[in-house]
Amino acid sequence: MKARVTVTLKNGVLDPQGKAIEGALKSLGIDGIDSVRQGKVFDLDLGGTDKAVAEAAIKAACEKLLANTVVENYRIEIL
Repeated sequence: MKARVTVTLKNGVLDPQGKAIEGALKSLGIDGIDSVRQGKVFDLDLGGTDKAVAEAAIKAACEKLLANTVVENYRIEIL
């Protein structure tokens, strides 16, 4: 079983890396992009076939390591 975890900054949290990317895109002449927020993506390979068990394990991984839940949100997708 495969899963993807997407971690993004919560709304209202400053994103200096996103601002730097936004500025770089503008300096490259790429127009039409109003703002950029950056994040992280984790692709996980899981043993077993029980979706509920997999989601619980991934949630624990997010809460303990993959995301700083004070300033970040995460989304789990079982692929």
